[in-house]
Amino acid sequence: QEKPCRLSAALLGEGSEISQEQLYELLRYAALGKCHNAAQPSWCHIYHQSHLAGVVVVVLHEMSQLHFYRFYLQFKHLRKVFRHRFTLTPSANFPVSLYGEGTNLKPQNTPQGLASTSSECMSKSSDLQCDPIIQRYGEKKQGLTSYTLTLEEQKKNDYPIEGSPGCKGYISTECDQQRTDSSPLFGLDCEMCLTAKGNEVTRVSLVDAQGQCLLNELVKPESTVVNYRTRFSGITKKMLLPVKTRLSDIQTRLKEMLPHDAVLVGHSLNSDLQALEMIHPSVIDTSLLFARSEGRRFKLKFLAKAVLGKEIQCEQKLGHDPTEDARAALELAQFFIEQGPTKVAELNLEMLLTAEKLAEVSQNKAVLQPQGCGFQEQLNEPPPLSKPCFLDCLQVTGQKPLLLGRQGLDSSGLCQSNLSTSNKQILQRALEDVPLSKFSIIQFSLGPEYIASHLHAGLHEKVRSKLTDMLTIYAGPFEENFSLKSVKKEFGRCGPIQSLTVVTETFQPYVCIQYEVLEAAQLAVESLNGAEVAGSCIKVQRPVTAAMLDCNVLIKELELDVENEGVIYVAGLKKSLTETDLQEEFSQLKDLEALFLPKDLQSGKHRNCCFLKFQKSQSAVDALEAINGWTMKGSELRSRNALAPGHLWRWIWQMNHSNGKQGKHIFYEKMEQLSDSEQDLRKKVKKLDHHIKKLYRSLQNNTLCIVLFPGVNSTHGSQSGLGLMGIKDDEGRSAC
Repeated sequence: QEKPCRLSAALLGEGSEISQEQLYELLRYAALGKCHNAAQPSWCHIYHQSHLAGVVVVVLHEMSQLHFYRFYLQFKHLRKVFRHRFTLTPSANFPVSLYGEGTNLKPQNTPQGLASTSSECMSKSSDLQCDPIIQRYGEKKQGLTSYTLTLEEQKKNDYPIEGSPGCKGYISTECDQQRTDSSPLFGLDCEMCLTAKGNEVTRVSLVDAQGQCLLNELVKPESTVVNYRTRFSGITKKMLLPVKTRLSDIQTRLKEMLPHDAVLVGHSLNSDLQALEMIHPSVIDTSLLFARSEGRRFKLKFLAKAVLGKEIQCEQKLGHDPTEDARAALELAQFFIEQGPTKVAELNLEMLLTAEKLAEVSQNKAVLQPQGCGFQEQLNEPPPLSKPCFLDCLQVTGQKPLLLGRQGLDSSGLCQSNLSTSNKQILQRALEDVPLSKFSIIQFSLGPEYIASHLHAGLHEKVRSKLTDMLTIYAGPFEENFSLKSVKKEFGRCGPIQSLTVVTETFQPYVCIQYEVLEAAQLAVESLNGAEVAGSCIKVQRPVTAAMLDCNVLIKELELDVENEGVIYVAGLKKSLTETDLQEEFSQLKDLEALFLPKDLQSGKHRNCCFLKFQKSQSAVDALEAINGWTMKGSELRSRNALAPGHLWRWIWQMNHSNGKQGKHIFYEKMEQLSDSEQDLRKKVKKLDHHIKKLYRSLQNNTLCIVLFPGVNSTHGSQSGLGLMGIKDDEGRSAC
């Protein structure tokens, strides 16, 4: 009997941003499963993967998270069907990144006149000018200072920087930037586990320039561990039980051990420093040092074998050895500095990687291919360069992916590729071909006339302005000498306040309050309108603007959003309460599945509110009745249905703290008719939503469907993407 597939993604409730690698990790497991050595993704879980009927990825070309919330009401089908959503790291070349590291999507027969790719240049051994290493560093050997990351490079690659958002409370190593070519190198690597806080350090290793281990210490995380990631970290619950060392101890020891001109070396060292919550000015990142085209990176395991001839991260071992990894990264940097860019480029690493992957695929095919299938003839054919590893793996299983899109969508030649000129044609081909394919990528687009103009000419500001209005309420009138402290206290019980100002332009004073979460503003409107506050009977309302005329409709639709099903918002918590305290207090509530305690993304401090997710919708309704008026540690609680899922809450916070526009507000805006182009765009978005609805209804049950707004990462700016996913069930909705 066919088992219903199920998708669990509880960690998404915290609004974590999912990287392209993590998305690839999900797609690989969904398409291949355990029988082809694909691992469960680290951030979500697919139950009964072997019973999946297929995987369908819908890509909305050049669209971002902004588009989804700007046209939220038009995306009626998307918001009502998909239970799981996540913010997606934007990519400069999304079709390439979709297949994971090592992919180079391009037409197999490149027309004459088109620019050749870097891998084609590398095939000419006499000409290294096209090699990304030479393009970045030149041909001459240089000192180590030429290979340390500049401040701009550190910012671009998410290194913790003094004074930058998200780094409040981080500890500086107190090393200066007066490095020279004689400055000492130190290799650093950390292993992390996933906790309620995020990634936290569980092991730290530091080696000196001679490879001697100076530090190899287990660290006990501050928050509750959600996933030890033993397969990669080697850390188990048992190992950490007797550990007393905390992150602050490690920070102190590293500060004491590192000289003032120390240069830290690591592979994707930004992740280690972020987890250590430390800032260091002089770094060499080997994942960037050994440069590749299109922003891709070599894995440390591959570089160690190809450059140093060393085997690390062996499968026989349980997890990675951080000392081994730190030493490998250090030796790679030393090799690069001593040999120079030309010698490194001559290793032709791209070709070595391609050969290694093809050898792996050939080996797998030899094992899986039945005799007498003409496999030897296939091996004798010269393979194309940079053959995508993900497509290769699908080929091994006998699957040929389906790729449908408009002209200009590249294909590797390993897909059944069909180019169309309109979304309607794409949909028609999809309805015919998707049922015949186990893995399909369908790309829709609004058209070139809408992409740049609407994304870069005010879309961000329109969404930010609308969210600001929805987060803002006006309360009053008050008496001339009213107590502002009393007002702040009363309205603060509804949720965290971002700004509070007195409006004096009116005959009697009013107060303008901007909250940090939508639920708090709505709770204030619902519970305090007509109430007596600071000695006055007041009216509470949102600002009257053209953009806010459909606010009530939008609030209602957000409340009915499938992702908010069974989720309630609770305010009035004392900030001294920990997550453990809250779990104990709320443990008596029936069917409580998860608790999310938002925190300030700069200070890391908890807010005075939380979200509770219940397994059943009725249990959430019962909890609302029980919690309203409930007193916890002397504080009266208020609650309502959730409006904004975790990823949206995090995004709202980032928008309100960007561009220096925090706390600004427009009282009234001029009534303007929607331009013909925007009215047309809304119609196109509505039609696009209808196309996806029609495609989704045609899918078999137990089909994993992922809809991606890939985001934008270009010279004009960067906008985060958004992913919606679910497994179709018997009722045509996505199963949990």
